[in-house]
Amino acid sequence: MADPIVNIRVAKTHLSRLIERVERGDEVVIARAGRPVARLVSYHSRTAPRAPGLWRGRVAVAADFDITPDGMIADFER
Repeated sequence: MADPIVNIRVAKTHLSRLIERVERGDEVVIARAGRPVARLVSYHSRTAPRAPGLWRGRVAVAADFDITPDGMIADFER
């Protein structure tokens, strides 16, 4: 089934019903004047908390990563 598109007014009026559909696995697109502006999807919590440092040793940052050539700065200031 295609994701239903509902106007904001309808979404406000029938929010409980729309949430029931989302809980069953559907996604609902919310539109303003027929233009999609938001998507209502099921919430999935993280299975494990984030642990800092997981990328340690996998990523290298060059020593000069924050040095910008003068010519490039001049190009942006024109």
